[in-house]
Amino acid sequence: MDLYKMGLWQVFLAGGPVMWPILLCSIFAFAIILEKVWHLHKIKIDSSDFLNNILDKMKRHQIKEALETCGNTDSPISHILKAGILKYDRPRPQIKEAIEDTALYEVPKLEKNLTALATIAHISPLLGLLGTVTGMVRCFQSIQAKAAAFHPVSPGDLAGGIWEALLTTVAGLIVAIPTFVAYNYLVNHVNTFILEMEKAATELVNFLTE
Repeated sequence: MDLYKMGLWQVFLAGGPVMWPILLCSIFAFAIILEKVWHLHKIKIDSSDFLNNILDKMKRHQIKEALETCGNTDSPISHILKAGILKYDRPRPQIKEAIEDTALYEVPKLEKNLTALATIAHISPLLGLLGTVTGMVRCFQSIQAKAAAFHPVSPGDLAGGIWEALLTTVAGLIVAIPTFVAYNYLVNHVNTFILEMEKAATELVNFLTE
């Protein structure tokens, strides 16, 4: 049987029952990637321009306007700046505490589902390996049954079962490789967000406590 002439559904069925959890992994991974990319794009702002705008308003003592600007911007950076501005007349420790409390809420939102994506990237090839092992077990069981019945065992019996078993390994790697690439891409973007949040928070605290 020529693999390249088979349909996707035929290839899927040939891989055995372990192909189903691999398929589920691919669906979950795709959904998480789409959600994270959309979320990060939605909250992305020019942190430098936004911070300069806020600091400019603060220099003019336009506290209400600065808070409104932060409230109208849906981004972790605007949220932590708003928390700091609300404590603008308090001592430095209280301002930092307010910002840190908000960051404790915002950072997990940025990192949401990344652990699940990493888990999928790690278990997909393991599921593929499991499918290969169980396929090999079935293959050798079939050979044993033929030998016990004194039927001749041809190389084709062994090779056919092995290539079908290896399909799950291929499927697992096909899911794992792009998932792992996407995970690293998203982690890099999340870390960039966190660094921008820390920089903006530090500049605001320094400005308010000068």
